[in-house]
Parts: sequence; C-alpha cells; structure tokens
Amino acid sequence: MHNHHSTPYDVIIAGAGAVGLFLACELRLFGLSVLVLEQAEDSHSPLKRLPFGMRGLSVPTFEALHRRGLLDEIVAATNTNDAAKQTEASAHWMQEPRRAAGHFAGIPFYLDDIDTSNWLFRLPGPADTSMAVTLEVFETAVARRASAMGATILRGVGVDGYLASGDEVTVHAGGEVFRGRWLIGCDGGRSQVRKAGGFEFLGTDPEFTGYSIDAVLADPHALQPGRHYTPTGMYTYARPGVIAMAEFDGGACHRNQPLTLAHIQAVLRRVSGTDLTLTDIRLATTWTDRAYQATAYRRGRVLLAGDAAHIHSPLGGQGLNLGIGDAINLGWKLAATIRKDAPAGLLDSYHHERHPVGARVLDWSRAQVALMRPTPSTRALEAIIRDLIATRDGATYFAERVWGVSLRYDLAGEHPLTGRSVPDFEFEDGMKIGHLLRNGQGLLLDFNPAAPLRTWMKRWQGRVGYVAATVKNNLGLSAVLVRPDGFVVWASETSPDVEEITPILAQWFGEPKASSDHP
Repeated sequence: MHNHHSTPYDVIIAGAGAVGLFLACELRLFGLSVLVLEQAEDSHSPLKRLPFGMRGLSVPTFEALHRRGLLDEIVAATNTNDAAKQTEASAHWMQEPRRAAGHFAGIPFYLDDIDTSNWLFRLPGPADTSMAVTLEVFETAVARRASAMGATILRGVGVDGYLASGDEVTVHAGGEVFRGRWLIGCDGGRSQVRKAGGFEFLGTDPEFTGYSIDAVLADPHALQPGRHYTPTGMYTYARPGVIAMAEFDGGACHRNQPLTLAHIQAVLRRVSGTDLTLTDIRLATTWTDRAYQATAYRRGRVLLAGDAAHIHSPLGGQGLNLGIGDAINLGWKLAATIRKDAPAGLLDSYHHERHPVGARVLDWSRAQVALMRPTPSTRALEAIIRDLIATRDGATYFAERVWGVSLRYDLAGEHPLTGRSVPDFEFEDGMKIGHLLRNGQGLLLDFNPAAPLRTWMKRWQGRVGYVAATVKNNLGLSAVLVRPDGFVVWASETSPDVEEITPILAQWFGEPKASSDHP
C-alpha cells in the first residue's frame, strides 16, 4: 500500500466514473503513479443498468477503446448483458421496421439513408458497428483495467478542497490529506474540484425537468408506445413501465423534492393529458437541459475533464463520448509534461482542442431542446426538420454529427487528414494500426518499405514508434505521423523528407535526443 503522505503521487484524479478511470489507465500506461479518489462507497447504481443508462458509443469512443485494447472486453460484456436484451425487447415491442441509426430530439434517422461515400479517409474500422453499452458495463471494464495497471482507487473518499502550491497540490478528502503533483477533476457536473478551484462555469439555464422512470401502470395500455409531444411537454413510452418525460417548468423540480409516486403521477398526467394511475415506482431520476461549460479546462496544476468541464442534457447521449475524448486527449500530454519531454504549450493544447468540441456538443443539445418546446411554432419547425432528416443528405449530416465522424482538431498542416483520426490501416498480416497504438507512443507510418527515415527516427525512440510496411489500402498516402491518441499531425502523399517532418516531430514530441551517428 502506497503511503499517501510521503512521496506525492504524480496525479490525483477526483472521481472514479468512466472518465476518471479511463484517464487513470492512460496515465498508468506511461508509468505515472495515480491515485483515484471517489466519493461513493459503491460503484453500482441501479440507474446505470436501466435502458436509460444505455450510452451509444460514438466513432471516436470506439476508436479510443480499440486503440487501448478495451473494445473487445466491453463488446463481450455487453453481448452477455441483460440490458442489451432488454433494449432488443423494447425495440421489438415498439415494432420499428427500419433500423434507426440515431435521433435528433427524438426524430430518427435511418441507416439505409446514410451516404458515407464522401466521408474523407474512412477505412472499415472497429466503429462500423454501432453499439450501446450500459454505464455499468463500461465502468466495470475500465475499473478492472485501471486496478490491473496499478492505479490506487479509494472509494468513500470525496474531495472536499485543495491547496495548490508551485510544484504540488495538497488535496483534502475524507478527513485525510493527499499530495499530488497534478490534480484532475473528473468528479461530475457538480464537481468539487471545479468549485474549489474557482473555475468560471458559464452557460444556459434549464427549460425543463426531465424524468426517467420505471413504474407500474394500473393499465399498461393507458399510454401509446413511442414518443409523443403534447401541449404541456413530451413523453416516451418504451417497454411497459419505462417512461421518459419532460415538463417545461424551467427545471423547477430537479433535485429539490422527493420523487414520490404522487408527484410523478401528477407530472405524467399533466404531460400525457390522461388520468392514468401508477401503482408502483421501481426507479426514478430527474435531469435537466442545463448547459454549462468551464471557460478554462486548466488552472495551473489543476485540470478538468468530462462532466466537471461541461454539462448538458443527456439528449443524444453525448456526455460519455465527450468525456472519453477529453481523457484520451489529456492523458499523453500530461504524461509528457510530467516526464519533462513535452514541447512548449503541449498541455495548453488540451483546452484549445477540447473546449470547442465541448461547445459544439452543448449547442447540439440546445438545438434539440429548441425542437422539443410544446408550442405550435416548434411543432411546425419539427415537421420541417423531420422532412430534412429523411433525405439522404439530411440523414448523412445528422449521422456525421451524432457519430462524431466529422471530428477534426484545428491543427496546422496542409493535408486534409491533419487533425483527423488516423484510418485503421491494415497490414498484410491482418494487424491494424489500432493495435500499434496500445503502448501509448506516437507512430510514424512509412508506407515505403525501403524505410529511408528509420535511422533518423531513432532520435525519438521511446516517444514515437517507426513502422515501415505496406498496407492493404494506403488511401494514396506515403507517410503519416500519428499522436498517441490516434490523431494525425502530418500526412504526405509524396516521399517523406527529414527537413519537413523534423519540426513537426519536435512540435508534438519534444526535441530529439542527440544522435551519435549524426555529427
């Protein structure tokens, strides 16, 4: 057992949710000492098992899991999980003849309408199977990995506050004091780290209170299956008893009163316009469309990731995906900073790259709220969006946004692949790029087997792997430089030359080691 009080940990993470645990794995990959402090005694919550607890995984999340060797385990756990079967059952119960690929404010778009032919540099990859997982399956797999990799996870110890000095952060948690060189708040929408650190948190206040309930109806046929807009709100009736609803009350009923059977029945009667009766509530939770974002993701030695950095309604299920994107972006940058081989400004690129992505998702959720308002003008607008989403271009646009395939960081570089996720190139022996990224190093892929850059690349040994090989389809590229998170910082269609690539290597991976075979 690590003595919490002698040597400081390299990193202390507040929060053992999916994002905090994924980040712990990232940092352990680079051999850093990591302590995770979690307020809850027990990680299991029945809400994480409900069909509402299902999270659709975006393309960047699939790729992140694949690149860290976690995908197969999560897919296997999901396939044997009851929630997946329940979702099947509810889809069958609602008798959806076409396969919906996602939705926008409840308006579905369908797989057979989506045209992927113009999506740049896409190769078949792990993300071509869409999948929803429960938070429980996801967190269990990542917690098991973090523990196996040697992260220390303490449960029942919530962060109360901290004091940051020049070279470390002293964290007060659960009546104890812990020391770390860096602190990352992954402690959710009501983050203590964010509040204690005085981070500015700005955004828009809620328009509705959302409810997710599992209840017993006196008459299971009192409500029609599907999603319904009414003069007072909106409700979705899935499997018998599973109901999501929104009442446009400015978020007045969120977290400020007990969710009694009487209260929920009254709201459901108002929203559905029926006089139905509930006989039992098995589970109930509320949520809102409050959309806020930290104006800075870093203050000195303290960083924010996941819901601590940005909150929005769960509409479209983008929260988990956004948080995992933060984690895989931040981990290697912080590790290089701690190891002292980070180039100037590398850690600041975390905020510059991820803040705009978060802002886009917040606006995406606000746009969905605007389409849900119970007014005649909104229903008229919804009819137009419904027509647009049913066109080939419309379905393709919404799929691109919801699945995250259009994600591109604004990086300097001429090539259109720069700033995008690296395609999952396949080598002649069936090995894929994703497998080569599992050690957390960058990669220079040289599709010229003569390998002219091999000697030069030894200067970045341990930071950038060099692979010279032909692939089954190189998409017309001759060489690609990939960061540890799988994003491309440079690509070329002509033979790579040392002069061109050296400054880019230095910009992302630091200065080269002096080499003996170059005088």
